[in-house]
Amino acid sequence: MPKLQLVQDPAADVLLGSNPFALLVGMLLDQQVPMETAFAGPKKIADRMGGFDAGEIADYDPDKFAALCSEKPAIHRFPGSMAKRIQALAQIVVDRYGGDAAALWTAGDPDGNELLRRLKGLPGFGEQKARIFLALLGKQYGVTPSGWREAAGPYGQPGTYISVADIVDARSLGQVRSHKKQMKAESKKSK
Repeated sequence: MPKLQLVQDPAADVLLGSNPFALLVGMLLDQQVPMETAFAGPKKIADRMGGFDAGEIADYDPDKFAALCSEKPAIHRFPGSMAKRIQALAQIVVDRYGGDAAALWTAGDPDGNELLRRLKGLPGFGEQKARIFLALLGKQYGVTPSGWREAAGPYGQPGTYISVADIVDARSLGQVRSHKKQMKAESKKSK
């Protein structure tokens, strides 16, 4: 089991390291909130549901699931819309992969490009998020199909500190944060 340190909270990080669906949901939530908040979301849901299973989440009453995601502390700035996306993601994992999120990267032994294509087919996973998640799988989760670094683009390169894929401790978290701040400042300058 990978020893992830994305949340900097041991219990939340253990869930991400041991439950591929939790890792996928953490990545889904990683927008418009701090990374730690996003990746802590699955643990909040698991604590409230008594577990974290794609089948259970897919079958959960949508209104009750939205309420569960909205409980304080909420899983996201937009808990209602994220609850819908999580359930849509759970349904895809159930329908296409028999409820096993890891099958997304193992079924049929996909290469890097095929895995990237599969990731981009998930709700909330555009090009950039899919590449970052592919890099996270390769760099920290031990999922290294042929061509994964190329498919992940700049996020797959070794020795970088540009995304969640590169966070292994508090120091690297700071380096990734610094990079993101710099990119944000540069994008504001160019507007």
